[in-house]
Amino acid sequence: MSGQEQGMRVIEHLTELRKRILWILFIFVLAIIAGFVVARPVVQYFKQAPMAAGFTWNVFGLGDGLRVYMQFAFIIAIVITSPFIMYHLWRFVSPGLRPAERKAAGTFIIPAFLLFIIGLLLGYYVLFPMIVSFMKKFAVDLGAQPTYGIAQYFSFMFNIILPFALLFELPIVVMFLTRLRILNPIRLKKVRGYAYLVLVIVASMISPPDFISHISVLIPLLLLYEISVFVSRFVYRKQLKEDEEWEKEFYADEENEPVLNLTDDEDESSGL
Repeated sequence: MSGQEQGMRVIEHLTELRKRILWILFIFVLAIIAGFVVARPVVQYFKQAPMAAGFTWNVFGLGDGLRVYMQFAFIIAIVITSPFIMYHLWRFVSPGLRPAERKAAGTFIIPAFLLFIIGLLLGYYVLFPMIVSFMKKFAVDLGAQPTYGIAQYFSFMFNIILPFALLFELPIVVMFLTRLRILNPIRLKKVRGYAYLVLVIVASMISPPDFISHISVLIPLLLLYEISVFVSRFVYRKQLKEDEEWEKEFYADEENEPVLNLTDDEDESSGL
């Protein structure tokens, strides 16, 4: 391939990437507008949740009310846009994949979205209440009246549940990278000890500093890693089987390839 053809290919890829990004931005803008419209009842729901019972809500700045609306609009837009992001990412990389890999990569979109939603729900209904309960104890010990800034409360909440939800994408990411032959279960087993150490650090950073909370957060993360290893093993074995079948077909085609046999007249005319 000449340098000019390579340059044309790069321009085509960049043009395609630009088109995909513009589509995602368009959908995101529509989603953030929709999120802003429905933000008020959503905020009211979270304010009335059991973990927020007894809170006295305040705004400490003129922009805090708008900030809360924008926070919820942004999160709603992220949830709505995430499957579209994964779809356009798949469409962008699929031309470089083999048919089987292209088909398998397309099946990751719905499971990835569902895992993200499950991560958000577990983060809010399991992890966040533990953290709120732990933090409230300090206010009670100080004899202080709990008065919370609404913008600060929801910022704290999103900083907890969003990273936790993203961690639930680990099995899908591992499955995708295994399908692309970047990862395999052998490598994942070799780095298991280091991965566990990283997950212990992550669990200690996003959970209250007590043993029960650490364990409650760490166990789902360790299970996610082991699920990722299992998924990678399943995909890897399927790849080995596909490679074995391809090799059988390839060598069978070579053995069945017709051999050129010359007749005696052809031998004489060719001088052989």
